[in-house]
Amino acid sequence: MKTLGKTWVLFCLFAMMSLSTQAQDLKFGYFSYQEVFTSMAAYARAQQNIQELKSKYETETKRSEEEFNQKYEDFLEGVQDYAPSILKKRQAELQDFMARNIAFKAESERLLKQAEKDALEPVHKQLADAVHSIAVRNGYAFVLNTDDHALPYVNESMGENITQQLKEQLR
Repeated sequence: MKTLGKTWVLFCLFAMMSLSTQAQDLKFGYFSYQEVFTSMAAYARAQQNIQELKSKYETETKRSEEEFNQKYEDFLEGVQDYAPSILKKRQAELQDFMARNIAFKAESERLLKQAEKDALEPVHKQLADAVHSIAVRNGYAFVLNTDDHALPYVNESMGENITQQLKEQLR
């Protein structure tokens, strides 16, 4: 029984030493996701496309607002002369026009968000693939994102900043 206990203690000591040695050999990478992401050419192209689409929606919104303003001014100029049924019809037209403009604006915001998500999805995937490639090549156990103070301390003898490697690979 004592021999079994001693064997168990020796086994535990060897296991702990093995884990300790593995932990010392463990290495990891870290980088600023935002810095790398925003430096990518694909990100710049996606942002340009999103800005162009946004500009088109803004132009259409402005055109609609100007059209509404003109109709409203016309309405105000003739309000004294309209018969009650024409007045109600014109008011209803203005309300309908305003409701359609509001709906268009809400829909364009939704479509812009979706377009941005769709445009940036392949850029995120490209970055994830690059991180995976560098991690495998360098034998990292894991890679950490340093943004938003998520990593307040890094022992640089165990971890490596791969921000520049990623930027170079993703040019």
